[in-house]
Amino acid sequence: MRSPRDSGGSVSGSLLSSSAGRPGGPKLHATRRHELGQSFQDGGEHYDRVRPGYPTDSVDWLLPLGAKSAADIGAGTGKFTALLVERGLQVAAVDPSTDMLEQLRKSYPGVEVLEGTAEATGLADSAFDVVSVAQAWHWCDPMKASKEIARILRPYGVLGLIWNQLDTSVPWVHRLSRIMHAGDVHKPGFRPVIGPEFTDLESHLTSWEDAVSPEDIMELTKSRSYYLRANEATRAKVMGNLEWYLFDHLGHTPGQLVGLPYLTTTWRARKIHGVPPR
Repeated sequence: MRSPRDSGGSVSGSLLSSSAGRPGGPKLHATRRHELGQSFQDGGEHYDRVRPGYPTDSVDWLLPLGAKSAADIGAGTGKFTALLVERGLQVAAVDPSTDMLEQLRKSYPGVEVLEGTAEATGLADSAFDVVSVAQAWHWCDPMKASKEIARILRPYGVLGLIWNQLDTSVPWVHRLSRIMHAGDVHKPGFRPVIGPEFTDLESHLTSWEDAVSPEDIMELTKSRSYYLRANEATRAKVMGNLEWYLFDHLGHTPGQLVGLPYLTTTWRARKIHGVPPR
């Protein structure tokens, strides 16, 4: 599959990988989640430029038949939003970062943009056929977010949770992920936590490659939570290790395009008509 970068799609969400290793789960303490999430409040232009895209079949598999409207929560700079717009949907985008949303407004002026969170979107009741949360669910309180998303979905509407992660089944990528301190690689058997408002949780996996240069990989590392929260000495060590690995060990040359393998997991669940009592 060709790079989603070529189709205009890219990673959604100003909130990224959980160092807790259990995205969407209850073990990521709310305070820690907030602290890590603050790393992404600025730097929207850099994030938009260096992050990869999503495969188009992710959104095609996610969308219910006849869908006309969608809300993209944790939309960041609008990269999963782009795929929804390309499908002709009426789209609203929500994110807590003003800087990220400024990038989204520039790229997609027709999209309704609101500052908010998955727990408090500010969107109207029963207004959407589908709600997507791409690369951001692990920053949410899954129970509160499920309740809020069920509120803005129409009966039998679809919740979509999407993650990009490096394909660490490829040996050189596994080592790269360790050097990058990529914390968003899910363990086997991972299932996102969702509230009782939803049923029929199922997943779709896409394997693809992003065509990037070694310099792109180094810039990508700078957009990750570990690097953003690190001190200057740690950052210098990470960059030095990457430079050795990409150029000296793997033998790549500056500007050379390399196929960086990714896996995209798309989860979908259907809103129960008649929400169970709390």
